Amino acid sequence: MGKEPDMVDLQDVLPPPPTNKRSLRTGWTTGSCAAAAAKAALITALSGKVPDRVSIPLPKGGRATFTVFTDSSDRCYVIKDAGDDPDCTDGAHITAESYTIADSNDIIIEGGQGVGTVTLSGLGLQVGGPAINPVPRKMICDAIREIYSGGARVVISVPGGEEMAEKTTNARLGIIGGISILGTTGVVRPFSTSSFRSAMVQQLDVARSQGEVEAILATGSKSETCARGLFPKAKAFVFTEIGDYSGVAIKHAAKVGFESIQWIGMVGKVTKLAQGVLMTHFHRSNVDTQILREAALAARSNARVVEAATATNTARHFFEVCLENGELEPLLRLVKQAQRSCMNATNDKIRIDITMVDLEGIEAVVSTNPNVSTLFSKGHTL
Repeated sequence: MGKEPDMVDLQDVLPPPPTNKRSLRTGWTTGSCAAAAAKAALITALSGKVPDRVSIPLPKGGRATFTVFTDSSDRCYVIKDAGDDPDCTDGAHITAESYTIADSNDIIIEGGQGVGTVTLSGLGLQVGGPAINPVPRKMICDAIREIYSGGARVVISVPGGEEMAEKTTNARLGIIGGISILGTTGVVRPFSTSSFRSAMVQQLDVARSQGEVEAILATGSKSETCARGLFPKAKAFVFTEIGDYSGVAIKHAAKVGFESIQWIGMVGKVTKLAQGVLMTHFHRSNVDTQILREAALAARSNARVVEAATATNTARHFFEVCLENGELEPLLRLVKQAQRSCMNATNDKIRIDITMVDLEGIEAVVSTNPNVSTLFSKGHTL
């Protein structure tokens, strides 16, 4: 057995503790925890003694140290600390069994109970294999190679992983029976936008790999509920929640070969798209109420609707007044303008339809898709 590198405390890897109450604490990915557990399990197999702590290298430099525990089967596990991220795997026991393999220099990594199985292509993982992503696999190998140069077999498991997976998007990605072992840096950044974008792109990749040619993009859970009602025959993995990342989603869908997109969202984000703003977070840009006013004037709406356009700095008030007055033509003009902005972003490479839903996500109000049933197509029935 090789020499175990010097242990490094978490304070040497992560930024100093926050000095104000608004700062959020970072944590560790399941990949980091799996690498630490695998290394600890192999140390145990080689020496017969369970280490109290192990240190592992991180993908982008630096090291992290983890406390090691054992269960009734003498397997080693690390308790995942997600920091202040609202992660359903926080507190999970990321568990490993490691064995040496004679006459081999290979490291074989398998998934045990609570680690999902890949059933669909498009994830860059072998169909039928465990949902252990490439970076965590490399982290496991790098951690083991610090102490052992021979062949090894590692089995990663997560007690309760099946229940945790129900709170994730794994089912949409075709990952069944447990969670995924994830992470690209080893460190969890609370409320990370990069992790959300990565999951969004993965969903689009999976849908395209299954031969789907139309992506259905919803900006949130309410919009998605409405979208599922509008497109009841679409497979579950076709629906992708995109949040504020309309531009990223649309451009990626075009890049990977989708032929058309159905975009479903509420009036605020539709208005941002109509402005040509494809990153729709409210901190990034404000609603241009002049666009609302122009839509109302072009539709020859009554004075109350025109006045509502600039009465506040949000699109919601305008939307509500339009519905109260049975004037949906301004909203239809908005979705058409949003459609043009989105198609411009892909150089008209694919067809994009925009559907605006009500604020509860119950019903579609207006749409550029003539086949979508909306309040407008029903003759302004309110």
